[in-house]
Amino acid sequence: MTVHFIGAGPGAADLLTLRAVRLVGASRVCLYAGTYIGPEVLAHCPDEAELVDTQSLDLDAITEHCVRAHEAGHDVARLCSGDPSLYSAIAEQTRRLDRAGVPWDVTPGVPAYAAAAALIGRELTVPEVAQSVVLTRAHRDSTQMPETESLAHFARSRATLVLHLAIRRTRELMASLVDDYGDDCPVVVVANAEQPDQLVLRGTLAGIADQVEEAGLRQAAVILVGHALAARDTDDFVESHLYGTRVARLTRNTPGA
Repeated sequence: MTVHFIGAGPGAADLLTLRAVRLVGASRVCLYAGTYIGPEVLAHCPDEAELVDTQSLDLDAITEHCVRAHEAGHDVARLCSGDPSLYSAIAEQTRRLDRAGVPWDVTPGVPAYAAAAALIGRELTVPEVAQSVVLTRAHRDSTQMPETESLAHFARSRATLVLHLAIRRTRELMASLVDDYGDDCPVVVVANAEQPDQLVLRGTLAGIADQVEEAGLRQAAVILVGHALAARDTDDFVESHLYGTRVARLTRNTPGA
């Protein structure tokens, strides 16, 4: 048997990959975090599957379920919200599985920030506005951030910022970005992306915190910050040099052009 770490995407059952649906449908045990993964995604599980909500379990208890399934010869679908490469704790879980001699693999999924960008129809990288995206998170009561990864350090780059696990500190964090981005910098907050109760808030560094607090957001939200979010609404950015060069090259090499 195998423990399959599967990216369950942002919440919509039809945003799982074909591979993810196949693996979930073939696994007799499914471990998932009920805080983020709802019944629509779990509907891909077989009728006889054992469903285990992990939101109240620690890593040792989760590993115990995997080992027990391994001993019974059952595959495990370990569903991760979004994509397993971001904040999914698979490093800690796979280390435990290796020690227990339990095989595992990873299937990617749609990350929350990609779903958020899709919902608002925006590209996070725009020529000569922003060509980098920083995926980071806030720190207070959770795992300490490395000193070299402070938000102030990233803000100096003026890249597009994607803040995870930060919604409870929106006002404080937005205020810390004003000096580098300006108080009129666009901000988008997407909560529960691609779920029935999804919410999209649009504003600026100066005012988005008021909207977040009025909406009572406390979890399952991603914050996008950067001038790339508004570039489409202006004529202040150039078009892609890559595509422009390619078009010119193809024209030069076309007979009779």
